[in-house]
Amino acid sequence: MGEVLIKAEGVSKKFAKDLKRSLYYGLVDMANGVMGKSKTRNLRKDEFWAVRDLNFEVRRGECLGLIGHNGAGKSTLLKMLNGLISPDEGTITMKGRIGALIELGAGFNTVLTGRENIYNNAAVIGFSREEIDANLKDIIAFSELEEFIDMPVKNYSSGMKVRLGFAIAAQLKPDILLIDEVLAVGDLGFVLKCFKKIDQLLPQTALIFVSHSMPMVARICNQIVLMDHGKTEYQGFDIPTGIGLYYNKFSTSENSVLFDDGSLEVTSFTLNVDENNTLKRGEDLVVVLNFTIKSSNVQLVPSVYLEFRDKEQRPIAGAIIKDKKVEIINNALRYTITIKNIPFSLGLYSIDLTVGNFETKEPILRINNFCSFQVESTTQMWVPIELDANFTIENYTV
Repeated sequence: MGEVLIKAEGVSKKFAKDLKRSLYYGLVDMANGVMGKSKTRNLRKDEFWAVRDLNFEVRRGECLGLIGHNGAGKSTLLKMLNGLISPDEGTITMKGRIGALIELGAGFNTVLTGRENIYNNAAVIGFSREEIDANLKDIIAFSELEEFIDMPVKNYSSGMKVRLGFAIAAQLKPDILLIDEVLAVGDLGFVLKCFKKIDQLLPQTALIFVSHSMPMVARICNQIVLMDHGKTEYQGFDIPTGIGLYYNKFSTSENSVLFDDGSLEVTSFTLNVDENNTLKRGEDLVVVLNFTIKSSNVQLVPSVYLEFRDKEQRPIAGAIIKDKKVEIINNALRYTITIKNIPFSLGLYSIDLTVGNFETKEPILRINNFCSFQVESTTQMWVPIELDANFTIENYTV
C-alpha cells in the first residue's frame, strides 16, 4: 500500500444563502479568529451545511471518485482540498505538490499569454523556474496549443483553457491531482489523451476525480464516495454499487412522444417481467404490442424498431421488426417480439419505440422511454452488457 497523501477527518463547511449575511458572518468569524475564539458549530440564520462530516483517505496510486447530483458538495470539497477555502470543522492533510483542475479558467490571468500562465501556475504549485523550463516544451506539446501559446488567455476558447490547464496540472507530475468536471468540455480526442496521461501518472499520484460521467468514473477510480446534500451516502471500494445508487436517484418512468401523425395508437403492451418489473439476465424478453389503426394511410403492416438504453440513457442495442408487404386485414395488430437470452447486466433499462411506414420509411409514431424494466444478475457491473465466455485454465512451463 502506498503512503497516505490525502486525508480528510470530519470535514464540514457551511455557507449563508444571503450574500449580505454571508459577508457579515465572514467578518464575525474573522474577528473571532483574531481574538482566538473558535468558529461557532451551530448553524446561524440562513446558513446551511454544504459539506458535512466527510472522512476519507487516498493513498499514492489510488483514485477516489466523487459523485453526486449538482449541489451535493463535490466542488466545495475540492476547493477545500486545494486550499481555496478552509473547512469550518475537521482537518485536511495534504502531502506533496498539488495539481488542480477544478474550475474552467481558474488560476489563469486572462491578460497574460498561455506561456506566461504556465510559469505562473507551475510556480504556485511549487515548481522552480528550472523545473518549469525543463518541462515547458512537453506542456505546450501536450496542450496542442503551439500556435496560440503566446496569445492572451482571454482569447482562448473553453476547450483551449482546459487543454492548457490539464497540461500544466498533469505534465509536471504532481503528488496529488484534483480534477473536476471540466474535462467534459474537451473534445473526445483530448479526453482520451488525458485518460492515457492519468494512467501513466496514477501509480505515483493520489487522484481525486469529480464527474457526472459514470463510465469515466469506473474507468479510473478504485474507490468512490457518493455525496448527497453535503453528506456521504455511500463510501467504499465497490464501484458498481456506488454507481448503481447514483443512477437510482435519477430513474424515471415518464415517457415522451416525439412524433405522432395520428395514423395508429398503442392500445396496450406487456413485458414478461415479474411483479417487481424484473427479468433475470439470460432469459428471453418478450414484448407484446397491441396497435389500433386509425387512418387509411397505413395499408401495410408497419415496421417497428425497439432501441434499448442503459441507465445513462446511452443506446446499447436495437431490434428491427418488419415483414414483407403484408396488408392489414382489420384495424388491429399485435406484435409479439422475443429478444433471446438478453445479455444485459444488473440494472435499469428503458426501451424507445419507433413505428415506421413499411414502404416510405417515414415515421408514424416515436416514443422515448416507452417502457422500462430491471435486469437481475448475480454480479454487479457498471457496463450494460455482460458477455458469456467459454474459457480454459491450465498450468504451463515458461
